[in-house]
Amino acid sequence: MPREQADHLCPPWIAYFLLANPLRRLLYTPRSVLEARVAGGMTVVEPGPGMGFFTLELARMVGSTGRIVALDVQPKMLEVLKRRTRRAGVLDRVELRLIKADSLGINDMNERVDFFLAFAMVHEVPDPQKFFAEASASLKKGGRLLFSEPAGHIDAGLFSRELDLATTTGLRVESRPGIRMSRSALLVKD
Repeated sequence: MPREQADHLCPPWIAYFLLANPLRRLLYTPRSVLEARVAGGMTVVEPGPGMGFFTLELARMVGSTGRIVALDVQPKMLEVLKRRTRRAGVLDRVELRLIKADSLGINDMNERVDFFLAFAMVHEVPDPQKFFAEASASLKKGGRLLFSEPAGHIDAGLFSRELDLATTTGLRVESRPGIRMSRSALLVKD
């Protein structure tokens, strides 16, 4: 069910303090969250990448034959991410897309994505069911989506409702990975 456009998008000034903060690595590292799920040559979609906490590691993990598609509704986030990927030497494998709030804008990627990372952002989208439907359509058969929300911000009831919406789009829960201070599910497209 659609909801009002999230008025609580993480603004860039907060992202500097929360999303790009080196102290975040005390909770988990991008590699510890991703290493069992991402390999060289994969195509990965990451909506809401913020300043690139996961994006940079994803780009290293997929290697020169892989591709990361980072989607955001905020131009400032993409500007900062572009600078960071250029500095890290991985800009050539990261495609940055400015999208509208009501669509992921990835119809050109249907059944071409190996891995989809939805980390701490689904609660910000106006229509979670549409979000999961577009994500599911982009995944190859056997493709996976890691869905994770911040436990201190999203209660178990909301996470469960969002997860139920995901399972109506052709995704099934494969596992419930333990990610510190998060509610998480690894979904697979059958």
